[in-house]
Amino acid sequence: MSAGTASVLELCRIPLTVAPTTAYLMVGGRCERDCGFCAQARSSTGPEDMLSRVSWPPFPVRDVLHALREREGAFQRVCLQCTAAAGAFDRLVALVGELKQALALPVDVSVLPPTPRAADALIEAGVDHIGFGVDAATAAIFGAVKGGGWRLYRDLIEHVAHNHPGRLAVHLIAGLGESEKELVEAAQLYADLGATVGLFAFCPVPGTRLAGSGQPPLPSYRRVQIAAYLIALGVVRAGDCDFDAEGRLARLPERAAGHLLDGMAFQTSGCPGCNRPYYNERPGGDLYNYPRPLTQEETREAMLTSGLAQLKELVEAGVV
Repeated sequence: MSAGTASVLELCRIPLTVAPTTAYLMVGGRCERDCGFCAQARSSTGPEDMLSRVSWPPFPVRDVLHALREREGAFQRVCLQCTAAAGAFDRLVALVGELKQALALPVDVSVLPPTPRAADALIEAGVDHIGFGVDAATAAIFGAVKGGGWRLYRDLIEHVAHNHPGRLAVHLIAGLGESEKELVEAAQLYADLGATVGLFAFCPVPGTRLAGSGQPPLPSYRRVQIAAYLIALGVVRAGDCDFDAEGRLARLPERAAGHLLDGMAFQTSGCPGCNRPYYNERPGGDLYNYPRPLTQEETREAMLTSGLAQLKELVEAGVV
């Protein structure tokens, strides 16, 4: 499980600036896929207990289930990450069943089911959301960063969207080489399928193919974050936004700005209760995704960092 989850469950002791509000567990070892950013990728030479920049120490399943029963109230849901390792999917289905018997919490999975019927089996086992790590905004970037499988992902996503409405989640990563326009349009595409969209910032991990790449500029991430949040609310569509010749978000519809004043646009996005503390960043550095509510000053700063003139006007006018 993630070190933060283990600390909340008192299975290890690490200092927590912000505690996870979801219990994050992982099933499977080194992955058969080879995503360029992932510590679990086939070609990765990094530590085997890492995912993004978070360590995931191993624990016996019985200890995990006992600790979760004892401290169930500390979390809003459980999320199981599953690698494409031999036998991992069957272990995932079994563990979902054990969790559903032991806990009242909703259980999500982040996995690529091998077939549509396998996706159905997860829903039948009681999974709340199936999360697909599409990550890339376009097919070309997917091929370059993640390899083959774009059509498989799309077919499975459409199957879940059409046969299990409300159970679909999709992860997108900013900073893999896409334009802001491409990422905003991807967020719209998946929102139109009824998906919960979780936005991540690329984070270089030692030992991976993309270890030498940099994180996306924070102003760019803020603009994409704002647009994706407004799309999820249903108050803006990608086609309502203005982009410049380089694909940068230049202006939002006038009606949109009022939905940003509470700062929620800059918090971790995805399934309810998922805050992923410091998954994309180090404590003390720039927070791409705030794992908690923002202060008013933090909201002002995030709006200014976006570089959008209309948000700067709101801040300077004292509206926020």
